[in-house]
Amino acid sequence: MTRIVIVEDELDIAAVVQDYLRHSGYETEHFADGQSALQSIIASPPDLTLLDIMLPRLDGIEVLRRAREHTAHPIIMLTARIEEVDRLLGLELGADDYVCKPFSPRELVARVRAVLRRTAPGNAPGQDPREDAPGLVLDDVHWRASLEGTPLNLTRREFGLLQVLSRHPGRIFSFSRARLLELAYDDTVDVTERAIDSHVKNLRRKLGAVTPSHDWIRSVYGVGFAWEAPVDPAR
Repeated sequence: MTRIVIVEDELDIAAVVQDYLRHSGYETEHFADGQSALQSIIASPPDLTLLDIMLPRLDGIEVLRRAREHTAHPIIMLTARIEEVDRLLGLELGADDYVCKPFSPRELVARVRAVLRRTAPGNAPGQDPREDAPGLVLDDVHWRASLEGTPLNLTRREFGLLQVLSRHPGRIFSFSRARLLELAYDDTVDVTERAIDSHVKNLRRKLGAVTPSHDWIRSVYGVGFAWEAPVDPAR
């Protein structure tokens, strides 16, 4: 059974998260402070860790930093601190995703599934085409993408943006469009921050032509963009 460690000092939140995860078939273990959680993670790495940033004894950023010296298992940060520096620091240290409080437990379970799916063995970039979201398949080798079996016919820059956004579902890219360009492209020659708005518009149009009932890329006014995969209502 997939084992998930929850590191959260707010006991009410931890209890709700545990209930939802257990109901979804996951084994859970809870720690209320960073030091105890870190010792357990190093001794016996779980399949995934949900890690709060504001913790007693040892904060979540430091737990993440030290854990990454011993294990590469996926870690999702839980945080009420949405400052750009926290997001950037966490990702550079190896966080796989962010969930901002307050959050829907049902959405959190969907994000856990998505991270486990994309970090499963055999899903490393450069290998065979893989499903990054329901119906979305990316071929990293040939820069091709399809949605529900329909080729999307993307430019290389559009593919790069789609690759970054879809592999971080729900995460708001709020630390400037320039940073998103750096993540999406090997080089940013002749690519301006204004150009990214045009690329996102084209991506929305091409994705929407296949699934007009769902908006895959959400704009957060004054902040940035986020990938919104549809949640299966049966789950």
